[in-house]
Amino acid sequence: MPRNRPSEVRAAAALRPRPRGAASAIDGLSSSANSEIARLERTRNYLRTGDVGNAVRLWQNHVRRPTRELQHYYEFGDVHDFCCGSQVEARDLLDIVISAMSPRSARELRTIIGRLDAQLEF
Repeated sequence: MPRNRPSEVRAAAALRPRPRGAASAIDGLSSSANSEIARLERTRNYLRTGDVGNAVRLWQNHVRRPTRELQHYYEFGDVHDFCCGSQVEARDLLDIVISAMSPRSARELRTIIGRLDAQLEF
């Protein structure tokens, strides 16, 4: 069987469609930070496409809850953790992603998460 030339292999690879999912574009991050998050979601086995954006959304919804709901959550838990995702696990995932990012992009994401953490008061 004859061997394919490298130029033919590259041309065929360029024509193949790339799998697309729901890309997680986070408001307030630069395009380079968003592209780094997309790269991490593609290359890390513990992340799927859109996980980081979903984690930011879950954490935003969590810190914007009224104080009485937050106290109830920390005391008794949440029945929706299994179907909709745990907010505390989302925050842990954000810490893991920040440690895997480059320093500049991590600083941008840390700033956004820091603003959200500042809203979380009892």
